[in-house]
Amino acid sequence: MEGRFNMGWSLIRGWAVLVYIFMFLPVAVVVLLSFNASQFGNFPMTGFSFRWFVELAGNDAILRAFRTSIILGLLTALISTTLGVLASLALVRYRVPGANAISTLLIAPILVPEVVLAVALLLFLNFLGINKSFGLLLAGHVIFTLPFVILVVQARLVSIKRDVEEAAMSLGASPVQTFFQVTLPLMLPAVLAGGLFAFTISFDDITGTLFWKPGGVETVPTQIFAMLRNSISPEINALGTVMIVMTVGLPLLGAAIARAMARKSGT
Repeated sequence: MEGRFNMGWSLIRGWAVLVYIFMFLPVAVVVLLSFNASQFGNFPMTGFSFRWFVELAGNDAILRAFRTSIILGLLTALISTTLGVLASLALVRYRVPGANAISTLLIAPILVPEVVLAVALLLFLNFLGINKSFGLLLAGHVIFTLPFVILVVQARLVSIKRDVEEAAMSLGASPVQTFFQVTLPLMLPAVLAGGLFAFTISFDDITGTLFWKPGGVETVPTQIFAMLRNSISPEINALGTVMIVMTVGLPLLGAAIARAMARKSGT
């Protein structure tokens, strides 16, 4: 019986390894080909080179897309984090009428497929006579990233005891002083993690961006999509590698910082 049990777990682990290989092998191939000296993506590689990264750095269209994505991601993270912190405070610390309904409404964008959300927002704004603009693109990204910030911040806020804040106010601190000097430092790891999640999701988004962006404005994912329609250039592999490093590295960095800050606050 025990032998069959161990064999079952071995099969599950083996199947999990195969699934991970199937998921991440194409990503590894893209990263590998971005350093290929040849213009054609063939194996074996003809040599190791940073040529395509150099050409990528000299491509004005890609640099404009990077600037747009970074500005859009930073603004999205700032607005989503601010609104997420305020909403979490209201829902966790105060008795708000219809709190459950409000919480469900704020988290609903996660449950709705992004393409449905994108089309719905676009049709609604067209009904109101509002044309596509950078503001519409920013609003769409905020709507889509806000639930992630709320979930992360709420989970941290629930674990902070109300007694700590009441003790600060009993010593003469105002509610605003209590928030900035007591509550915010304790929830800061979650705030930073939520902001990084919002930036990464915004930077990597393509489905909603294709519906919301105005003409002439390209982000990095839409620029890759436009380049793929013409031809498969080695620059795309280099750009994909940069995207992978940013979208994977930033959350890992944020998680490490959050753990370090949480450990420091705990001591």
